[in-house]
Order: sequence, then C-alpha cells, then structure tokens
Amino acid sequence: MGNYRAKLRGRQLAIPELEVNTLKRRCSSEEGSLKGFKRAKKAEVNYLPPLPFGETEETLEKERLDLLKEIKKKNNERAINEKMEKSFAMRRTEVVKDCPAIQDLLERWPSLFCENQIKEEFKRITTIHLERTFLSRLDRYTTKLLEIFRRKGGTAGTKIKPMLDSLNEHHVDGRRDIIIRCLVEYLGESGEELIKDYQDVSQEALKEDCSNHMMKIIVIHPNVAQENQDPVNVSVIIEGTEILEDCGTYVLSYPNGRLDLDVRLLFLMASLEVQRVHWGVKGNLQESESYTASDLPLVIYLIIWQSYVL
Repeated sequence: MGNYRAKLRGRQLAIPELEVNTLKRRCSSEEGSLKGFKRAKKAEVNYLPPLPFGETEETLEKERLDLLKEIKKKNNERAINEKMEKSFAMRRTEVVKDCPAIQDLLERWPSLFCENQIKEEFKRITTIHLERTFLSRLDRYTTKLLEIFRRKGGTAGTKIKPMLDSLNEHHVDGRRDIIIRCLVEYLGESGEELIKDYQDVSQEALKEDCSNHMMKIIVIHPNVAQENQDPVNVSVIIEGTEILEDCGTYVLSYPNGRLDLDVRLLFLMASLEVQRVHWGVKGNLQESESYTASDLPLVIYLIIWQSYVL
C-alpha cells in the first residue's frame, strides 16, 4: 500500500487520503512528529474518499440540511439512506480532519446515530456487513473461547467462572452476551468499566450518572425478580452523551406456545404445495384446462401468503 500511495503521489492526483497528511495541511507544532497523523486502519477501504463526481462542498451541505428535514418524517428510511450515501465523503472529511466532539457530530448528523445507519456507515467504510460478520465470527469461535476461559486462573478466572456456570440457562443472545463479558475479563479489562447494569432506576438518576462516563453500555433490567430475562433497554454512552437508546437484541427468542400452530401451518402449506404441483403436472400431461384452472387459485393464494405473511 505504501508503494501504491507513492505512485499516486507521483502522478499528482488529488486524493484526500494522501493530501490529509501533507506538511502544508498540518500545524507547525506537529511537523516532524506523528501527532495528528491520520492513517487508515487495516479494514478501512474508504477511509477518506473524494467527493462524488459533480458535487461540491456547497451541494453536499445542502444535502445535509435536507437530511435534517427528512429525519423528522416517518417511514423514510429509503430517502435517508440515499442522502447518507451521497454525503458520505463530506461526513468522512469532517470526522477525519476535524475530529469533532460526539455532541457536535450528533447535532450535525443526527441520522447517523441509529442502529441501521451505524451498520450502513460501517459497511460504507469497510465494505463489510457489521452485524452478520461479528455475530458469525463470535459463534464460530465460541467453543474455542470457552476452552480458553475455563483454563483461566487468578482474579480474572474467579470472575469468569460464575458467568460460565450460568451459560446453559440462557438462549443464543444471552450466551453471546456472556461470551463478550468473559472476553473483557480475560483480556484484563474490567467489565464494570464498559457495561453497567441497572434495575428499577429513574430516568433522571440514569441521565445524571451517564453524564460522567466517557464510554459506557447501559443495560436496564426490569426488576430483581426478572433478573435472568432479557434487558428491556440497552443504551450506548460516549463522552457523556447518549448516542443510542432502546437497542434491541439481534436474535428474537421463539415465542412460547406457538410451536404447535407453526407445525400445523407447515403441514398445511406442504399439502397445498403437493396438490398444486400434482394438478399442474397432470394438467400439462393431459392438456386439460380443468386441472390448470383448479391450480390457478392455489398459485395466487401461495403468492399472496409468501408476499404478505412469510
């Protein structure tokens, strides 16, 4: 990559990723040091992309202002995503060059601070799907991580052991939560410094407590009696500002008492599909319109079922 950037510099191409670290764009106090040096991480493919063709900072600023209006509308995810995609280069320029505080970034780009757009922004930068990649890798290495955690001794092992003992009491999402907490302790970090659990706390007390944290994941449980149940509210705090709230779990637990109904519907759909295929084949072989006409209502029914129910 270093040789590739050298060739680009030799051709004198206007590429923001190369220009951001030139001496004329750095402060005099930072010359000759690595202070303020901006370099892409390994997976940041689109670290500092150029502005889209035909766009200027003025036109993209207009898109940002329009985005502030679009976010106030309901069921407007498609329009928001298109404008966020279009203004991506401008947003990356602000983040990389200006390094704004989280509160300033929240005021300028409020649509960025939601689960869907955080995933989309991660994909724009790295071309990798955040949620699917992270969870698949976590599930893939869970068995090996458990073996490592069980061999851990000392203070960290003492904290990890109770969490591993309760592993079988949780569903998939709860097991993932325990694995992450164990990993934090295994690496020598304090789980309480990153994740904090609350029970029956008022919003005023929670807001006051969160204002003192630089980075925190807040998990609010219903009450002591329901401690093993899923948290009803998960929030993310950065620089004392709540940037995400009411984060849901990624795996939906199967509802109780619905298995019998689902099995009956499965057999019903299977029988209807077999009947439809049988009438269709028989109608084609005999060149009979009666079988085809009988098959048509089932085809329409299955199309409607798959489109609006499944």
